[in-house]
Amino acid sequence: MKNLLFILIFLSTSIVFAQKEITVSDIYEKGTFRQESVYNVNWMNDGKYYSALDDNKVQKIDVENGKVVETLVDGDKLDPVLDIKSYSFSKDEQKLLLATDVNYIYRRSFTAQYYVYNLEDESLKPLSDDPQMFATFSPDAQKVAYVFENNIYIFDLQSGRTTQVTSDGKINENINGGSDWVYEEEFYVTRTFYWSPNSKKLAYYTMDESHVKEYTLQKWNDGQLYPENYVYKYPKAGEENSHVWISVYDLASEDTKKMDIGEEKDQYIPRVQWTKDSNLLSIIRMNRRQNILEILHANATTGESKVVLKEESDTYVALNYCDDLTYTNDGKYFIQSSEQDGYKHLYLYTLDGKLVRQITKGEWEVVSMVGIDQKDSKIYYISTENSPLDRTFYSIGMNGKNKKLLGEETGITRINMSNDFQYYLKYYSNPTTPNQVSLHQTKGNEKLATLKDNKRYKSITEKFGFVDKEYFQFETSENVSLNGYFLKPADFDESKEYPVIVYQYSGPGSQQVQNSWGGSQFNWHQMMTQKGYIVAVVDPRGTGGRGEAFKKMTYGKLGKYETLDMIETAKYLGDLDYVDAERIGIWGWSYGGYMAGNAILDGADVFNAAVSVAMVSNWRYYDTIYTERYMGLPQDNADGYDDNSPLSKIEKLEDPYLVVHGTGDDNVHVQHSIVYSDALLEAGKQFDLFYYPDRTHCIGEQGARPHLFRMMTKWWLENL
Repeated sequence: MKNLLFILIFLSTSIVFAQKEITVSDIYEKGTFRQESVYNVNWMNDGKYYSALDDNKVQKIDVENGKVVETLVDGDKLDPVLDIKSYSFSKDEQKLLLATDVNYIYRRSFTAQYYVYNLEDESLKPLSDDPQMFATFSPDAQKVAYVFENNIYIFDLQSGRTTQVTSDGKINENINGGSDWVYEEEFYVTRTFYWSPNSKKLAYYTMDESHVKEYTLQKWNDGQLYPENYVYKYPKAGEENSHVWISVYDLASEDTKKMDIGEEKDQYIPRVQWTKDSNLLSIIRMNRRQNILEILHANATTGESKVVLKEESDTYVALNYCDDLTYTNDGKYFIQSSEQDGYKHLYLYTLDGKLVRQITKGEWEVVSMVGIDQKDSKIYYISTENSPLDRTFYSIGMNGKNKKLLGEETGITRINMSNDFQYYLKYYSNPTTPNQVSLHQTKGNEKLATLKDNKRYKSITEKFGFVDKEYFQFETSENVSLNGYFLKPADFDESKEYPVIVYQYSGPGSQQVQNSWGGSQFNWHQMMTQKGYIVAVVDPRGTGGRGEAFKKMTYGKLGKYETLDMIETAKYLGDLDYVDAERIGIWGWSYGGYMAGNAILDGADVFNAAVSVAMVSNWRYYDTIYTERYMGLPQDNADGYDDNSPLSKIEKLEDPYLVVHGTGDDNVHVQHSIVYSDALLEAGKQFDLFYYPDRTHCIGEQGARPHLFRMMTKWWLENL
């Protein structure tokens, strides 16, 4: 027995030591841990096929076997030859818009050179000699609308004639058909023009940002003797926003009519869409505090409008309400989401805003709508019904009956459904199963094929000794239950004490702890377990998946309750027999960097080191839409802004602290870290600081990412 025990111990030890060492190069340079997936699926009208861009070719692919059945466009064989970066079909799939020479402006916006390719005669036409933005076919495939230098143009494909719709566009002053920086970043909208269903009208935004204050980014690495100043409009909390109005252009008469969106200029228009009626425009309007959302229906000919639905909250109305608004094909109803019963659910209304019924109910959330098959009166959606940690696929009748589970209850499911609802692709993972992509026939919910199983990837992670997530839940001193998971060293021994690195993001409605494979910074966290650390990931109050009360309780006091929960996390960890209570650190990025800064100050007695990457140091320096949604205006909530800012707690710093920022961050400006580090210097505090020249919020350009994680690895080894 003694010999057998010795052999077993020897074998287990040998297995641990035989594991390959994870390196930063494996993670960020070699792509060793890159999972396979099915990308860029663009369903075609016939749901049996989808198209994808691969090797500079737009290819038609059979869904059932994944094989290319036809090359629709080969960029290398065109005249001129095009390096195709993206493409889109006309509604009849006889023409394509091909984008080349793409140059990104911010996170989502870019200019490109667009060409129209006709599949019937294989002709290729440029839209114009100048770079364009947001080129979009009309529904009848006869015209293309686009933006150039903040003005809207319409190109007629038959005559070759270009019509200029607007003429008052000017950089940093007036924007037509596009969005300003803050709408792009926080409302996720870039193209702001919309063809009517009959192709006879074009609705569009105009944004007057002439009065919005400017921010200057200096660009250092352009090889010039003097750095270049890049100036753009960025409204910080409490400052003036763009003034927005909506107009409709009639192509036949060439007349433009402004829509009535009210007299108030200090408001938001986060979404515009056409109803099924080509003379009825749907406009979502929100007040500046974003606690009132109204759906307006506007007559596109007269401009007259009326409010058909209004929702009001004591805190804020969630942005994802805007994306769920869907009009039925018969023109009689619309579906909208709401948290009016404490959880996000779907509601059916008549076109004039009268409630027909609540479609989904329960103490769980509808995370997203996948689609609405109106022929079968059926809604497909993802929800947290099984657990806040899961994302599960369901269908339900529009009458609120016949709810059906369409996949695994436990785990994370994403669905990409064909336009005709015949097929869907399912992307699924759980804590022990990496990304699985499978094709399903909707009728009968039959699985037709597994397209990617990532068995090879899983075997690689096993060779490198990836450890499984170990989930935990604990009660704070305020009787709040928090969810988390551990990654522990492969040779974990309960009789030993380990240092712990806590990772969190903590932003409103976010969620890091889910029943999924991987997660943010997962591979690097696995590397740190090999170096003897336990990694703990925890979601504090204010995060998502657990209903309105849990998410919105941080309103007006961002950072306060999240910091308290992180301190409680450190205390919980410190009481575990296998944790060295004198070696607990915390780190995060963006909102998580802000939180790490708060935690190392307010929690100086329980946290022993911290890293803040691209941090917010005071919400006064951040943009209007995001900040004021959760904090109100600083003019109305000065204490909420200042009391929960790391800048107000500088004197509490006692432990090692690293601050990192990219100087080219157009989102969370380097100003945050400069003001913060200056305050630390004035207070006589020691800390470490690193700036990445010209790198943006992701610090991912030109070798910066591997450098950052090598530096952070070395820093943790030296300081915790």
